[in-house]
Amino acid sequence: MFDVLSRMLRTGILTEQLPCPDEPSPGADTLQADLERVLGRALCIRHVDAGSCNGCELEIQALNNPYYNLEGVGIRFVASPRHADLLLVTGPVSVNMEEALKRTYDAVPDPKWVVALGDCGACGGIFGTSYASRGGVANIIPVNFTITGCPPSPASILRGILQTVRTPVGSSGALNKPTSQGTH
Repeated sequence: MFDVLSRMLRTGILTEQLPCPDEPSPGADTLQADLERVLGRALCIRHVDAGSCNGCELEIQALNNPYYNLEGVGIRFVASPRHADLLLVTGPVSVNMEEALKRTYDAVPDPKWVVALGDCGACGGIFGTSYASRGGVANIIPVNFTITGCPPSPASILRGILQTVRTPVGSSGALNKPTSQGTH
């Protein structure tokens, strides 16, 4: 026991400093005001995994932790597409998920936004188009906004969602240039 305590005192603290964000994130008040102006209420997101490797899902889960505090600023994930304003799709669309994605898209009430998340959602990523994959989300349903990265960071996802909400429904854009197929 004494050896462990003396080693701890000699070594000191080994944790890293908290990383500084690349860009200052918008304040919670600004974000809430934008959501109130555009929607008149909270933004409801329905997430669909169309066949991803789950890397993007881990980053989406990080958005729900206290550091990003999505619920506090008026963004929440919902279980039903009938309650959603925004459809967040990850992964290349597998053949088995094609019909389910179309039905989910049809179930989201108008006006709606669709965001393709990750390199796979943007262009099919390393999976591309094959016998088992239809490629990017835009090959199946209309996409308003694309957030590239493999996987994109939670801050990039949040910036992309905010940029999507601030653009009129029906227009399209991309947070980053889509990468070419097979490169990451």
